[in-house]
Amino acid sequence: MKTAIISKTSLLLCLIILLGSCDKKDDPTPRIAPDSNEAANNWILALMNEVYYWRDDIRTPIAASSDPTQYFNSLLNKPTDRFSAIFPDYQELLNSLSGVSLDAGYEFTLFRASESSNDVVGEITYIKKNSPAASAGLVRGDVFTAINGTTLTEDNYQDVLGQTQEAHTISYLSYNEGLEGYQAQEDISLTPIELQENPIYLDTVYTIGSQKIGYLVYNFFAPDPGNSSNSYDLELDQIFASFKSQNINNLIIDFRYNGGGYVGSAINLASLIAPGVSSSSVFSITKYNELLSSNFPELKDVETAFLNKSQNLGATLDGNTVYVLTSRRTASASELIINGLKPYMEVFMIGDITTGKNVGSVTFGDEENPKNRYGLLPIVSQSFNSLDESDYSNGFTPNIPALEYEERLRPLGDVNEVLLRKALEQITGTPSSTRFNKLDRVEQGSSLDSKIRNGRMIENNILK
Repeated sequence: MKTAIISKTSLLLCLIILLGSCDKKDDPTPRIAPDSNEAANNWILALMNEVYYWRDDIRTPIAASSDPTQYFNSLLNKPTDRFSAIFPDYQELLNSLSGVSLDAGYEFTLFRASESSNDVVGEITYIKKNSPAASAGLVRGDVFTAINGTTLTEDNYQDVLGQTQEAHTISYLSYNEGLEGYQAQEDISLTPIELQENPIYLDTVYTIGSQKIGYLVYNFFAPDPGNSSNSYDLELDQIFASFKSQNINNLIIDFRYNGGGYVGSAINLASLIAPGVSSSSVFSITKYNELLSSNFPELKDVETAFLNKSQNLGATLDGNTVYVLTSRRTASASELIINGLKPYMEVFMIGDITTGKNVGSVTFGDEENPKNRYGLLPIVSQSFNSLDESDYSNGFTPNIPALEYEERLRPLGDVNEVLLRKALEQITGTPSSTRFNKLDRVEQGSSLDSKIRNGRMIENNILK
């Protein structure tokens, strides 16, 4: 089985030698200021000419003195490339991918207040643990209408929501079960703090008749909060050990908010699920551009194996099936797992069509020029499963279509929550006898759309 671990610095050095670089002492080119746009853009162009997956289709660059973000975007193979990105601060990029951010701790989805109104409301989708929002008592399903006293409208909501990056007040309503309606609450004040968000949001086991059903809400892929401890991956191992000890025979993985992250953590999770796999079983095949694959044999059709995991549940799952809850924000490493598991078992999906990202990135910072703080996430690879399949660029279509916001949001883990309910009905064969009110509303956007990790599949075992 092919494996490849090569440092970015070594890779670029080899490429420079390969492409015939000249000795700097003999280079007549005038010295470029290391903190200039031109220095950053020269680095960007050199890097893209080496690692970009569509390097043969790089566009003609604009002026080297241009803003680096505009320069980088001018090179991209649009519209094929929907995902390559540049960031002003490499370290902040790394922090965000590990779940570390300055945050008040609430994620939300935006909707028109009504068909006849220009007002916009935000519905809380989840609250992060140990956050200011959690301490203030906000919960999933609360609806906010104003920030710092300004009502959100279609005309101003983007500017108003920008105020949430600093201390702000929020005007909101909570659902009253007894009254079966929303009640206005007193405004609360929130101050963002540096949060370390754990991707493992919820795990539990349901016993319904003869079925013991494990449920995991997993919101992004990261091995740890950036301290090389692998603490999140180890915690996931413990959860699956608990699932196994409780003799679960069905498993539901909730990826509705999972926009991707590190491939290494995706391999870890897939290795806990797939039946009959070992370190000799292929999870995925990664393909790089022709320059890399032809000059570095270790980067040609790289096979990544499953891990040997004693906590693996695959053999215990009824019908050799895993149930996955999806949304249009289910992307990248989440889709990698769906695709990678398909040759080994049935992946039964409930929710919305996924994003459709079958390509991967590597984080790059300028290691030779500390004055250049930009970070890049260019697309460098395409992922295939063990059957050489990668046909999900338009997303995976669920077996059972459903939208979580077609009803009011109930707590994650509530058996009446719409996506979980439909999964439990599919597993048990028993439809819920409770009547649920359908809501006719159109989504305007989500706070998750602005997350750096959204739509990212970060290779952390190749080009490390």
